[in-house]
Amino acid sequence: MSNSMIRSALFVPATRPERFAKALASGADAVIVDLEDAVQESSKAEARSNLDAFLDCNPNVRLLVRINAPGHVQQAADIALCRRHHGVIGLLLPKVENVEQVSLAADSGKPIWPIIESARGLMQLEHIACAAGVERLSFGALDLGLDLGLASGTAAAERMLDQARYSILLHSSAADLAPPLDSVFPAIQDQAGLDRAARDARDMGFGGLLCIHPSQVAVVHQALMPAPEELAWARRVLEAGSGGAGVFVVDGQMVDAPVLGRARRLLQRAGSPA
Repeated sequence: MSNSMIRSALFVPATRPERFAKALASGADAVIVDLEDAVQESSKAEARSNLDAFLDCNPNVRLLVRINAPGHVQQAADIALCRRHHGVIGLLLPKVENVEQVSLAADSGKPIWPIIESARGLMQLEHIACAAGVERLSFGALDLGLDLGLASGTAAAERMLDQARYSILLHSSAADLAPPLDSVFPAIQDQAGLDRAARDARDMGFGGLLCIHPSQVAVVHQALMPAPEELAWARRVLEAGSGGAGVFVVDGQMVDAPVLGRARRLLQRAGSPA
């Protein structure tokens, strides 16, 4: 999956198996069955059983699983379940704080998406990003904000969280990982706010967002789509560069290798051949 474009990764609680098929049909680029935060402690075994039965009955399905956090009594059983099923194509590992925790999950043989949710995780991010089995990074803004003592929802808190976003992007690029995913946008009814958040994530360099409701998927996809004038510019640039010139001019502006790379990336995001 590392070469695939993930714009939206939609969570669905493992306690709601009737929603699994709906999530898979939502248009999301990836579906994440959640065994962690969305499941009460008393329902962990039932949630795992729901996922086990669904995968047995739907062997062609492909999905990811957010397992329980390192140190949780249920994590070993979560990893064992995921190891058994070919339909599980990746594990989201919450509350990661060191490489050893990644290694334990990577024994499943599945690609790992670490979720950074604490100051300790941020401090170890360079090593986590380079750990064997890691495919892409994400972070949990709510948990991280709580750990840092931020006033959630304020402009000041967002300025601090942007420092975490920078670290996620920096270490994703340095470790040659797939484009990272921004944190969830918790206000389900606020589609205008989601649109702004998704556009910010796009402009920062994130590949997409984690989503918590099917209604968010289309908003995220539309926000991440380059504007028509950007696509037209990208096509002009690539057409002008097809002759192999190292440096040339398009629309009065110099074009060199980084500009060509941006043009290709815009077309890739739009699903057009570059």
